[in-house]
Amino acid sequence: MLLLRTLPLILPLTSTALALQLPFNIPFLSTKPSPPPPDLQKPRVAIIGAGAAGSSAAFWIAQAKKRLGVDVEVEVYERESYIGGRSTVVYPHNDENNLPVTELGASIFVKANRNLMRAAKEFNLTLMDFQDEGDSLGIWDGENFLLQTSGGSGISGWWETLKMLWRYGYSAPTQTRALVNDFIETYLDLYQPTRPVWEEIVDLSIALNSSYLLGVTAAEYFDLSGVGRKFSREVIESATRVNYLQNLDHIHALGGLCSMAASGASGVVGGNYQLFEQFLARSNASVHLSTEVTGIQKSTSPSGKTLWILRTAESKSLRPASENPGPAPNTYLPYSHVILAAPHHSSSLELSTYNLPHVEYVHIHVTLLTTTAASPNPAYFALSDNARVPNAVLTTYEGVRSGKKEPEFNSISYHNEVTRKDGAEGGEKEWVVKIFSTERKDDEWLESVFGAGKVGWVQRKEWDSYPQLPPRIEFPPVQIDQGLWYVNSLEPWVSTMETQTISSRNVVELLFQEEFGKDLCGKKVGKTGSKKHVQIAGKRKKEWAGEGADGKIWGWDC
Repeated sequence: MLLLRTLPLILPLTSTALALQLPFNIPFLSTKPSPPPPDLQKPRVAIIGAGAAGSSAAFWIAQAKKRLGVDVEVEVYERESYIGGRSTVVYPHNDENNLPVTELGASIFVKANRNLMRAAKEFNLTLMDFQDEGDSLGIWDGENFLLQTSGGSGISGWWETLKMLWRYGYSAPTQTRALVNDFIETYLDLYQPTRPVWEEIVDLSIALNSSYLLGVTAAEYFDLSGVGRKFSREVIESATRVNYLQNLDHIHALGGLCSMAASGASGVVGGNYQLFEQFLARSNASVHLSTEVTGIQKSTSPSGKTLWILRTAESKSLRPASENPGPAPNTYLPYSHVILAAPHHSSSLELSTYNLPHVEYVHIHVTLLTTTAASPNPAYFALSDNARVPNAVLTTYEGVRSGKKEPEFNSISYHNEVTRKDGAEGGEKEWVVKIFSTERKDDEWLESVFGAGKVGWVQRKEWDSYPQLPPRIEFPPVQIDQGLWYVNSLEPWVSTMETQTISSRNVVELLFQEEFGKDLCGKKVGKTGSKKHVQIAGKRKKEWAGEGADGKIWGWDC
């Protein structure tokens, strides 16, 4: 884990948010006339996707139903066979019985992530602290290590601090910490009763006074804020490259700040996916795994209400029984609301009817492996044979800007030790290593990094993980159409597990305003579209959004 006693700011807000394949495909191609579906006796909501966004949306609906005393039926559709979306785990050597899990996707969340911290506490899940002082760290520019630390304490810890001060001075790290803390203080307004509720992402940016952070690159922002170039292009860029695989002069300033907000990094023992399993388990929603939604059709009831009809990959038309001559399993009622809780952009997805702004995604290669090498091979880094390479290597693009070779990877990080191989007692000690890169790393390359014959189990995964985050002013809409909501509209703002739970809460709040004219706690509010609810009205209350899981948190508390 990318941890450092003398430089805690390096850690990302959440681990790289690694998205799985999209769980839905919406062509909007149905032109065949059909009788209108009947009016519903109660609101019915379909949620497409069972990751952080979809599972938490179901949970927020359940919380609001209980407080308002209303009946809302919820069904969740997920194309994969498991719950968790981009939070998923694998087992070294595929040994589920003897070896600890390794996160393939989203690995950590932090103290400022109030929803996930509270969820872990409420669901009685055990957290592990990633603030490990023993991790050594290096920043590699493709040809040289610009910085190496041992992660030690005592005298060695003081020496590391002196090395940091010698290279970067006192001002740059201090100024960066102040900028990050200022942003977090504003961000915590999202957990207040006076939180913004937004229909457009620009409304959220205005409410949080963060529009400027989306309009400039992180490089421009830190330069203009007086942060030294050496610190920003080496330390901060190493964080954006591991967190979002994007350079400082490409990613917007908000993405840069989030990459440095690392205080209190934690993860759930056994895998973060358990958070999302619990969200769904406590929502009492009907969950359909291994069920891909391939089509969605807008319709109108006899009373003029908008309804939505879904189609699955099994060619089932999710229509009322009167319209579907097939057997009983093919008969479903329509929905008054559909919540899209996964990215919509893919070659097979068609939403051209709505002319949504294009959001490009990062294509990431993740390589997980076990190795008998306690640290990477010094020869790969042009070091002497007896040199000790750090067990967490981050990278910067700054060398390329001055004509040097580009780093062949974004990060290499050693994780837990493995002492039982293929279930056998007393096997040779190995370490689990995770590599992020923009290209596939073959076996020959792996042996050059870890040594011939020292690489054991290998698992590779590639996917479109999270959005490119360049400066932008145009975002996808929160409400695509009447009753059609898009949780992932927030991802180009910033993409983390936590912000997906915040975005889903916002969508559910808008949905309840539309259906019942009330907020999540049952207070009467204006209907959506009034724009009154995007303003933060009133001062922050002390007892709200306390440290970690402590204090009141909007959505959990009233």
